[in-house]
Amino acid sequence: MAVSYKDYYKLLGVERGAKAEDISKAYKKLARKYHPDLNPGDKQSEEKFKEVNEAYEVLKDPEKRRLYDQLGPDWQHGQQFQGAPGFENMHFTFNGKSFDGSGFSDFFETLFGGAGGGRGTQFGPDPFGGFSARQRHGRDVEAELPLSLEEVARGGRRTVTLQMPQGPKTLEVTVPAGIRDGAKLRLAGQGDPVSGGTPGDLFLRVRYLPHHLFKVDGDSLQCDVWLAPWEATLGAKVPVPTLEGQVELTIPPGSSSGRKFRLRGKGMGSGVNRGDLLARVMIKAPVQLSAPERELWQKLADTSAFQARA
Repeated sequence: MAVSYKDYYKLLGVERGAKAEDISKAYKKLARKYHPDLNPGDKQSEEKFKEVNEAYEVLKDPEKRRLYDQLGPDWQHGQQFQGAPGFENMHFTFNGKSFDGSGFSDFFETLFGGAGGGRGTQFGPDPFGGFSARQRHGRDVEAELPLSLEEVARGGRRTVTLQMPQGPKTLEVTVPAGIRDGAKLRLAGQGDPVSGGTPGDLFLRVRYLPHHLFKVDGDSLQCDVWLAPWEATLGAKVPVPTLEGQVELTIPPGSSSGRKFRLRGKGMGSGVNRGDLLARVMIKAPVQLSAPERELWQKLADTSAFQARA
């Protein structure tokens, strides 16, 4: 079985002496670009996605890369070469997907003889020097789980519907109260299925949705509290929003814009580790004044000794 050489370094756009981290960075960039989920129905992108996965499968593994590099100077000329006998009908899996000529290239099969490895199949040497599959696992799947800040604070069960390769799947997920942005929830056996093996796992990555009142800063929340000029000057009791509802905040006299008040335990997280809410005072001046109001403000301006820019 004569097959054409494939330049894995060229496929990933890296030099032959590239470091492992540069190879990984190049792979991630191309995998995102050609991922089938981002290019539905695009056969050309699907083929490119397979190619970059094949290239990375070889170059990320020091032993496979060493074997690949041993092809010698012929790689420069795209030479034909003959695979080792006994590998003509090899069948293997990669990341839970079965390939028998329709997945990785003939070049890969010829060179590595089905030892694709990775999480998809775990291979071990047999007495005849080949490889035998011990266990097969479906591909792990990662998806995004968008949550409002209120949902994060409450926690509890949530129904999610995901678009999987085999069609829509609806699941119930238990969201721990106070879960962090970027944290992952693992649902065992809910990933891609595989014939004759166990399904992969599903990982849901939490993403906080933008909020119209709050900004998240680590475990802290920030919000603005708007005051009338007389409330800031004389002091007042004003409502402040929290994720559980409004609370009353006492504003002391003489509070200027930008002053922050800390409401302990009203931020993100849970239990004793829950963060705080920082309420920032913002003063709003009236735009339209009646004649009596304007007269009062003018009288205040004429009699007050206060200098804002002193």
